Amino acid sequence: MSDTEHIGHRIRKYRKIRQLTVRQLAAEVKVSLSTLEKYEQGSRVPPPGVVAQLAMALRVGPDRLTGQPYWNGAETSEQVQGIIPDLRRLLLTYDNPDDLLVAPRPLPVLAADVDRISEMRRDGQYVALGPLLPGLLAELTHVALGGDPSAARRPGELLERDRRDAFRHLSLTYRAVNSLAHKLGYHDLSLTAVERVQWAADRSGDGLLQATAAYLKAGAMVRMGSYASGRRLLEGLIEEVERMAPERSLTRDHMAVTGALLLKLAILEVRDGHEDRAWARLAEAAEYATWLGGDTLAYETSFGPSNLRIHEAAVLIDSGDTARALARVREWGREQDAEEWEPPADLARERASHHYIDIAAARLAEGDRSGAHRDLVRARELSPVHTRFHPTVRATAATLVRLDRHQDDTLAGFARWAGA
Repeated sequence: MSDTEHIGHRIRKYRKIRQLTVRQLAAEVKVSLSTLEKYEQGSRVPPPGVVAQLAMALRVGPDRLTGQPYWNGAETSEQVQGIIPDLRRLLLTYDNPDDLLVAPRPLPVLAADVDRISEMRRDGQYVALGPLLPGLLAELTHVALGGDPSAARRPGELLERDRRDAFRHLSLTYRAVNSLAHKLGYHDLSLTAVERVQWAADRSGDGLLQATAAYLKAGAMVRMGSYASGRRLLEGLIEEVERMAPERSLTRDHMAVTGALLLKLAILEVRDGHEDRAWARLAEAAEYATWLGGDTLAYETSFGPSNLRIHEAAVLIDSGDTARALARVREWGREQDAEEWEPPADLARERASHHYIDIAAARLAEGDRSGAHRDLVRARELSPVHTRFHPTVRATAATLVRLDRHQDDTLAGFARWAGA
């Protein structure tokens, strides 16, 4: 691996293109001069919020700094990019699809496939998931726009109900496309998929599905550093979910969706420099988690006590308090009679994997290189494909290799596996 491949080199390259000194760029993104120098040298990994700030200051997309989409290592062996052209075509022709060679399968059969891909998405099984998406999208689009042939003989009102159901499943399938595109680094395709999620959700007649579709859009805003817009959207969604609850009495689904919105808002606030607001939002989310009493997957949102803890650690890491984040993980671990907290086995594997990726970056910032490597390996055990394509994993693994004076073959092997 050459120095030209790490994120710090890209930061330095675009800084010079924009004719900014290190001091000027550090002041603009509100980090210390020494911290920015470490980013550029490749001895420290910038957290996602800082990457978004740097990208805005340098007037490039975050993918320019992370180097996505990747075309080496994992991508060469997995060949998952082969479906991207088909997905682009399907998202372009979403309301005027190409003809099918055969009639679409019955809606209940398609719905079962949607359940399957949703589970695969939650576990980060993108290589296996990808080839299933184009055909399923094409069939669901025809059913939603033209009606399921098997339902055509039913009364009109039942046909309309089925069509709304088809749009609901189409929205969930577009969500899987969004996840796939985002994880692979095709951010333009991801943003288009988010719009299609909303388009289909709006036609489903399901208010909570519409809210979770808008939640995805807010997440994209957070990643791009559009904090004011994202804040308005998320705060409006929280109010809307409360209004749509029967007699303002929140059901479990309403509480789960509201909790997920609050967690996203907490991340937004800490990345926007409002740590006090972030903790206030986490406190609100904690109340909903307590009422729910356990982890849920309502409307494909992973919310509950476990995800609350994952976000609490993420807020600390994004605020730069990596030592406190690691201390909290140890504190929670005592409840499990363990050295450190481990997400429950039934939590979405991608969500749990993401936690270990965050903690690995925190350990590296604290100088615990062996611990960082150990957490990256744990992330891979939980969700190999998600870990392999994650930009923070690549940056962390590459930094560990550069700092490794003992030439650890195990560490080098992990870095090669990750394409770092």
